[in-house]
Amino acid sequence: MDLAHSVPLTKQDHAPSVQPKLLWIPTAKSGLIMWLTTVDHKKIGFLYGFFALIFFIIGGFEALLIRAQLMVPNGTVLTAQQYNTMFTMHGTTMIFLAVMPLSAAFFNFIMPLQIGARDVAFPRLNAFSLWTFVAGAIILNIGWFIPGPNHGAPDGGWFGYAPLTSKTYIPKHSIDYWVMGLQLLGVASIAASLNFIVTIINMRAPGMTMMRLPVFVWMTLITAFLIVLSFPAITIALVELMMDRNFSTVFFEVSGGGMPILWQHLFWVFGHPEVYILILPAMGIVSEILPTFSRKPLYGYPIVVFSGASIGFLGFTVWSHHMFTTGMGAVATAAFSLLTMCIAVPTGVKMFNWIGTLWNGRLMMRTPMMFALGFVWMFMIGGFSGVMHSAAPADAQQQDSYFVIAHFHYVLIGGSIFGLLAGIHYWFPLMFGRQVSEFWGKLSFWLIFIGFNVTFFPMHFLGLNGMPRRTFTYDANMGWNTPNFIATIGAFVLGIGMFTYFAVMTYTFFKGKKVGKDVWDARTLEWSLPVPPPEYNYRVIPTVHARDAWWYEKHHQEEIAKEQAEHAKVEADHGGIHMPNQSIWPFVTGLGLLILGVGATYFESNWTPGIHAKLGTVLFGGFVTFIGIYFWSIEGNAGYHLHLDEHGNPVDEKHAPPAKH
Repeated sequence: MDLAHSVPLTKQDHAPSVQPKLLWIPTAKSGLIMWLTTVDHKKIGFLYGFFALIFFIIGGFEALLIRAQLMVPNGTVLTAQQYNTMFTMHGTTMIFLAVMPLSAAFFNFIMPLQIGARDVAFPRLNAFSLWTFVAGAIILNIGWFIPGPNHGAPDGGWFGYAPLTSKTYIPKHSIDYWVMGLQLLGVASIAASLNFIVTIINMRAPGMTMMRLPVFVWMTLITAFLIVLSFPAITIALVELMMDRNFSTVFFEVSGGGMPILWQHLFWVFGHPEVYILILPAMGIVSEILPTFSRKPLYGYPIVVFSGASIGFLGFTVWSHHMFTTGMGAVATAAFSLLTMCIAVPTGVKMFNWIGTLWNGRLMMRTPMMFALGFVWMFMIGGFSGVMHSAAPADAQQQDSYFVIAHFHYVLIGGSIFGLLAGIHYWFPLMFGRQVSEFWGKLSFWLIFIGFNVTFFPMHFLGLNGMPRRTFTYDANMGWNTPNFIATIGAFVLGIGMFTYFAVMTYTFFKGKKVGKDVWDARTLEWSLPVPPPEYNYRVIPTVHARDAWWYEKHHQEEIAKEQAEHAKVEADHGGIHMPNQSIWPFVTGLGLLILGVGATYFESNWTPGIHAKLGTVLFGGFVTFIGIYFWSIEGNAGYHLHLDEHGNPVDEKHAPPAKH
């Protein structure tokens, strides 16, 4: 078992260390080896954020190319084929490689701190999920770099509708890269989600009942359950598509008795919960920021929690509102229309709770607060246009038009991205001990806010005027010239705003003003830590006495100091703080999956010399994966005992023996 200790150690933990001789235990505290072998949840969260921001920039560049193509009628910036590739990779990149891992960065870094834990439950599984995500991201994008007519980046749409993604219509390997990449990303997401579920349920600090959890932790838990329950559906669909393409099955081939609509059902059974997988973390972040900058507790905390759980449950009941034009029949259409209307209720409840939190508060209009308020306003607009789609007759006109593009960008950029940008700004001083300039932060906010609305608000009118989505050009006499021109100008303003935001963040990371802990006078436990937080997080595991735990500690300092001194003595008597060792094997396992995935998709799958390279690469990748899993499994639960001086600095490290299985 890989469980990180957060309880006092017993005397048997002081036995002499007995490590298997074949195992190499890295001890690097800096450099490349440290990053490749780390199991520290904070460093893994940083890496998730680093990779997510790289792909966010790539996805944004793809979006600008799309808008440049549509700026004027009969544009020639992209060919039809290049346009298909751009909108496929833009959608896939933003959903799976940017927003989801950026949420995972906060889950990893912030959630254990908020519940008073020293790490996640399974530190090495956490590292494995990171490197498997990287492997999936590489395979998704590998087609950009492979020349030849049988290769290329995915170009079948981010939704992958069958049978358009079959060998008949796309014989090259681009869809194979897409299928394999998403399968590995699913493995990474499920591994991480199971880890978060176990961590939240089992590793909360004493006194932190479920109804004292910060809202962000609740949204992490609900999102993790959504991932575990929804990803199997897309996994089944991807496996069936892979078999259709490579093993001549006919799951989606009409000529062989297959059903293309099966893909839509499987995809959207995953796809609609995926919307809430993307938005619930941002809702959790906003629910942390608004009380802090309103100087009052969150209004209606239990209702916010239960509405989040309701959204998660109802998210599985509305998938077919994406399929109103497929001819499901009146009964199914009516049922999914009603359920789509119902899911707006818990979302609206959250809106009233946030407004109630702001009401009569002493508002501090700092940059995180502005991004959070932008989230509330623009997600509300996206929600209104979403409710419009619950009416099947209206949906029949809006389906596959630019109205839908406007709707989900108001949800996913106005919602998810604004919430995540607010979170970066809010927790940046905690993560790195530096504070972003308010002038530059607010400038980037206004550029992003104005650019976003100028880009996507005109698309409502484009859609109602009949402009279909996924069209790479249009004639001048269609009446779409001016809105498209305005939208493209807005897209470049939005791009400048995003560039400003991340340039300012990068400058602050290296040169920003240094600050101490609790720079915002916040309310949750993570702000009780030094900045940046030490490797062991908490010198003494805190005892939670109230829902807003850190606010309580600040007003009961003598009581808390006495309590922590007693706990520190008990922990010192039992061997100090137990920390997990670094491990190279999660990285090796992820590398093996990368090699296996490349071998399964890159080479031709017929009886030519290529099959030998294919088989050899797959076998080698499987061997590397096996080696990684085997040595990972025999590492046991070994770690080291960390002793601290009165200032919280480590004074020695004593390695602990492997745990008995």
